[in-house]
Amino acid sequence: MEAMAQEEARRQAHYEKMTQTPVPKLVTTLAIPTIISMMVSAIYNMADTFFVSQLGTSAVGAVGIVFSLMAIIQAIGFTLGMGAGTIVSLHLGAKEQEKATCAASTGFFTAIVLGLLLTVLGSLFVTPLMRLLGATETILPYARDYGQYILLAAPIMCASFVMNNIFRCEGKSVLGMLGIGTGGILNIILDPIFIFGFGLGTAGAAIATALSQTVSFLILLILFLKGKSDVRLRITMVSRKLRTYVDIFTTGMPTLCRQGLASIASVALNVNAALYGDAAVAAMSIVGRLMFFMFSAMLGFGQGFQPVAGFNYGAKKYGRVHEAIRFTSIVGTVVMAVFSLVIFIFAPQIMMAFRKDDAVVIELGSFALRAQCLVMPFCGITTTANMALQSTGQSGSATFLAMCRQGVFFLPLILVLPRFCGVFGVQLAQPLADACTMAASVPFLLHFMHKLKAMGGQEGNNLCGE
Repeated sequence: MEAMAQEEARRQAHYEKMTQTPVPKLVTTLAIPTIISMMVSAIYNMADTFFVSQLGTSAVGAVGIVFSLMAIIQAIGFTLGMGAGTIVSLHLGAKEQEKATCAASTGFFTAIVLGLLLTVLGSLFVTPLMRLLGATETILPYARDYGQYILLAAPIMCASFVMNNIFRCEGKSVLGMLGIGTGGILNIILDPIFIFGFGLGTAGAAIATALSQTVSFLILLILFLKGKSDVRLRITMVSRKLRTYVDIFTTGMPTLCRQGLASIASVALNVNAALYGDAAVAAMSIVGRLMFFMFSAMLGFGQGFQPVAGFNYGAKKYGRVHEAIRFTSIVGTVVMAVFSLVIFIFAPQIMMAFRKDDAVVIELGSFALRAQCLVMPFCGITTTANMALQSTGQSGSATFLAMCRQGVFFLPLILVLPRFCGVFGVQLAQPLADACTMAASVPFLLHFMHKLKAMGGQEGNNLCGE
């Protein structure tokens, strides 16, 4: 009985923290660990590209090809993780413990099953899969060596993403950081050892990634087994109701669209860039990793915002949700503007750090990088809008916005622009898509904020300082 009383007291203290702590302080506190973990992951991605770049231009191109495969794995893991995590957050806010545990368990074990399915099918057809993802004949051997080990790690990667997202949505982002961050740092250490020390080339980079992801998985799983989460992962709690799976996938649909379309967009980018040679594929691959590094700061900040929005929406604290949206969008825009300015100024020097002996890669990449920097501040608004709608269960609107950047706008642009502008069209497709996404996001965000004010009444006006 005493243990149960202590557990209930701990949950009540966490509830009060999420619903009473000043919003700017709460968002920032939760965001710092997620920013660190996202930045570490982004740094490891860049380190991966940097070390592989020493093997040649075709090897760098392979990194971009396999990045599409990793986007598919992430799409599965993040869809289930965000779907289950958001539902967990809403149920915890409403003090519905059993429903929260059911959602978490269902998302976790479903991720393992789907990850195993991807491992089996992908391994059987690894060569045609790499070609489908945009590998040229010179890039194919590197991409195949890289991809086959990433496929083996798919189940644990999917499950890790689910656990990390559940921790975040509970408002315990520090725990998620311990798992993901440790794996990212280990990956950076292992990359040069396996690539150069053991002479394994691109396969070494993939083995380092697979081992690091396994360590992340084990750390996160141990934290769950030790009761650090407000929910448990129990196979007996996996739902037998179709409605549970529909709710998880529906809630996670914006993430599926965002991640899935990112994979398709990456393939389309690689295929169109390949028309201009391995140098174009390599340049856009490096730019993609650099942009992910910069975007990871905003993504981490947004992930700190999500549990605040979801928990307080479930607790009917609508004024706090409104305040959190405004704070996140303003701070996010300022941070992204500062990052963009620095990278814009030093774009050629940054590209030279990866391929200093390939002038074509430097030239193509520098222009694409600067074009992307011009619109990257928009991500402060677009990311906040998408995450606000998703974390509060507005799955329809959130799904549409998630489709905009890489689907609704990017895919038509990458298919049309190169026909008229050549490689210039390849470089401009993503910046133009980002500008269009910003224009589409603002009306949705303003409408939702107006709705929150109406639902919160006088409380919402006071909390928002209006």
